[in-house]
Amino acid sequence: MSRVLIIGAGGVAGVVVKKCAMLPEYFSEIHLASRTVAKCEKLQAEVGKDRVVGVYQVDADKADEVADLIRQVEPALVINVALPYQDLPIMDACLATGVHYLDTANYEPKDEAKFEYSWQWAYHERFKEKGIMALLGAGFDPGVTNVFTAYAAKHYFDEIHYLDIVDCNGGDHGQAFATNFNPEINIREITQRGKFWENGEWHETDPISVREDLDYPNVGVRASYLLFHEELESLVKHFPTIKRARFWMTFGEQYLTHLRVLENVGMTSIQPVDFQGQKIVPLEFLKAVLPNPGSLAEGYTGLTCIGTYVTGVKDGKEKTIFIYNNCDHSVCNAEVGAQAVSYTTGVPAMIGASMMLQEHWMKPGVWNMEQFDPDEFMERLNKYGLPWQVVECESPFKR
Repeated sequence: MSRVLIIGAGGVAGVVVKKCAMLPEYFSEIHLASRTVAKCEKLQAEVGKDRVVGVYQVDADKADEVADLIRQVEPALVINVALPYQDLPIMDACLATGVHYLDTANYEPKDEAKFEYSWQWAYHERFKEKGIMALLGAGFDPGVTNVFTAYAAKHYFDEIHYLDIVDCNGGDHGQAFATNFNPEINIREITQRGKFWENGEWHETDPISVREDLDYPNVGVRASYLLFHEELESLVKHFPTIKRARFWMTFGEQYLTHLRVLENVGMTSIQPVDFQGQKIVPLEFLKAVLPNPGSLAEGYTGLTCIGTYVTGVKDGKEKTIFIYNNCDHSVCNAEVGAQAVSYTTGVPAMIGASMMLQEHWMKPGVWNMEQFDPDEFMERLNKYGLPWQVVECESPFKR
């Protein structure tokens, strides 16, 4: 059986739905649920009722409600492309019903800008005992970058020592200020302290305080800033020879200026404030007035470049490789009506789901992407819209 239940109906979910719909050999039936059923109905109309055969309203904060829906649909797999706050209730529902689980971003509590895998890793034994699998972080970063690292370890190195994941959006959407995925999640991620792994321990930095000007293939030189990103946590655990692991993301000066102003006036806060007799969260209000990331696709031009610099030793000699993908915003829009940031997250989720359903990757418990053989996944990236390159190069980073 290859029936799937997709939870979420935002920009990434739209890509997942449309890519799954193109591949009936992997996905025999697609069911779609969201808090706002009208969004599901819109996607269903776009791909056809013969492919999205059922749409449902569900509150993914409520495990019992999700479990009832799973029992109604009887999917082989739940693909969670809702909000990171909802990972644990959906995992609870999968445990209750004995159904496999996949997500694209790790859990974070709604009342604290903190994300880590400990909450989800704690489910490992329960999933294993139930005989079901959870695949965590099956987007691009995390996700593909984890698989890039596993591919490098398998084919290019005896030991990996240095890892730098780089994420560049070289596109232009013409907006004064907009985020490329959920504004609430995006801004929480950027405004928290940076963190990187070195010599067996974590080191913290002030937000957006460490900069490198990096030259991205087919994009050019862009200012890149050190952030903490969840794949670092799993990669240093599963590749213990890593001496240092960091994550970098590009931001334009206009974006950072807007962000600093919003932060200075309190609009990025997640602490509720009193307004006209009711409690509101400033960041949630800001999300409501910013452009919907799903609306940015039309007229978005330029390329993304996301990849992994890996330095290590092979046969006693040190070398560096860069594994990366370029993705074109306008090409993504022409194919599935999405910008490249949604596309680069949605396509890997579809591929990860196909790998589970076909049992290329199938093992009871809770797992990260790099814990499985990377080769077939890498082949499917090339086949389904995210072709990658490997180049041997000098590391752009000083040690």
